[in-house]
Amino acid sequence: MSVKYEDLFQLVQPALKSKIHEFRLYNYNSIKEADIWHYCINKKWRKRDILEMRVSEMVNDVLAVSPAQFMTHTQIEDFKTSNWFSELNEGNLQALLNPTVKSVKPVPVLPESSES
Repeated sequence: MSVKYEDLFQLVQPALKSKIHEFRLYNYNSIKEADIWHYCINKKWRKRDILEMRVSEMVNDVLAVSPAQFMTHTQIEDFKTSNWFSELNEGNLQALLNPTVKSVKPVPVLPESSES
């Protein structure tokens, strides 16, 4: 019997719905079941073969996800995938990477006063 990701998603969906309800209590209203599912696949289970996991383990892992863990992971992934300089053209990038140094005028040194 071959189990697919979609089948596992359906089996774990009640736990995902419960977790989404919990997130909504904390005003995280834009998070969907698939977001939690992908978080678990990419973070919690990345070194495991989820096709070999027990459903009870998966449900436990889903229910253990905290909003802070989820948001931290999401922010880190966004930082990794963002193209920070996408709005800069070639000239702006070159100016950023090779700034021109402006000449600095020397500051005059005042003589020391000899007051006794």
